[in-house]
Amino acid sequence: MSSTTRNEIREHLNESGTGAMRSANLEPPRFQDRRSSFLVIMRNLTLMNTEAIAWLNRYADRPLNDRQRLALVYLRHNQQITNFDYQRLAHVDSLTASRELRGLVQNGLTLQHSSRRWTHYTLNVSTIDKVEVSLPLLLEDKVLDYVRRHGFITRKQCAELLDLKDIPARKFLFRMRDKGILKQTGFKRGSQYVLPG
Repeated sequence: MSSTTRNEIREHLNESGTGAMRSANLEPPRFQDRRSSFLVIMRNLTLMNTEAIAWLNRYADRPLNDRQRLALVYLRHNQQITNFDYQRLAHVDSLTASRELRGLVQNGLTLQHSSRRWTHYTLNVSTIDKVEVSLPLLLEDKVLDYVRRHGFITRKQCAELLDLKDIPARKFLFRMRDKGILKQTGFKRGSQYVLPG
């Protein structure tokens, strides 16, 4: 397969797949050219969920556009982002991607590594530390507010409320129970979590 044909396939898949995946808030497809084959990786990872939005709200005072916010969430799930990754994610040209990635660095949210062709960006570690400590508190407040309004919360309701899968939601409720914030009543599928006392 010629490089021209590979590029045409990549562009077609990128245009047709990325738009639909972006509208579903999924990470855009990744492409790997293996010379004898062409691999398209589509991860079933919702980028913009409740937790991500709560995390981004910590930076509401920063002059960021929606594409830059999406890139920050992307970086929470990936080790780094390149100019090409940003172009795929935000559907912009290389110059716009460079300018907006520099904006994230200037706002102290990301760090730039290397230069030119090997340039990539990572989340600023101090940003991660500061935010990850406070995020569980925001989520706990959300659960407590739900329990105050409804009298109890189940694992399924917690999963829907926080946009989590079954096991992380159960672990989150267990942590709140173990900290004495909530009290568990019932067992297994019949478990409900209420305010103690």
